[in-house]
Amino acid sequence: MKLRLDNLLVGPVRPLGQTDTPSGIDKRPVDAPLQLGFGGFEGDAQGDRRHHGGPDKAVHHYPFAHYEAWRREIGPMPLLARPGAFGENLSISGLDEAAVAVGDVFRLGGAVVEVSQGRQPCWKLNIRFGVDDMASRVQASGRTGWYYRVIEPGQVGPGDSLVLLDRHWPEWTIRRLWRLLYVTPLDDAELTAMADLPGLPESWQRLAERRLATRAVEDWTSRLFGPAPARTE
Repeated sequence: MKLRLDNLLVGPVRPLGQTDTPSGIDKRPVDAPLQLGFGGFEGDAQGDRRHHGGPDKAVHHYPFAHYEAWRREIGPMPLLARPGAFGENLSISGLDEAAVAVGDVFRLGGAVVEVSQGRQPCWKLNIRFGVDDMASRVQASGRTGWYYRVIEPGQVGPGDSLVLLDRHWPEWTIRRLWRLLYVTPLDDAELTAMADLPGLPESWQRLAERRLATRAVEDWTSRLFGPAPARTE
């Protein structure tokens, strides 16, 4: 497998929409190579380091092919006219959640990266798109994108190749994880296998373990719709 990096995108922290919320979701294409380190690309930033960024979410990949489906669903808004609408760092055609798996190792330009987890969409997408339930729509669609951790730092530029080097757990596609997280969330056999999957971040393994222990699914409300307003009385 050898694909072309059509767009490399990064961005600083800016206010999100018309709010004061700091966010790095507004990524813009660059036209020159950037250094990719263990924490992500130079010039890239996240406004909420507790939930975004870090070694297991150093690079975000969102398939550009999904944009057409979103234009049909929510309309041809200007945000969907170019890559970067979903805060992705990599815009590439020819790869999606059904084809890529946790533990897949790729050479990306001069760096080596490994698929670590799918994206769990958050409420900031609602503000980004001006659609009250956009995060829920992304979650329900399975068109979530995914993250890479960096195995070997190096320079990466637009036009570079993404080349598959190795597959550790090809059966654990991002699509399979999505189905377990949101469609069949209390499947004991699948949760047990997920909890034992070495390539997943520890936080995702703990999530599977909690579901097995409690026989309950975590509340997604604050992630999908934002924190509850502070009480003023």
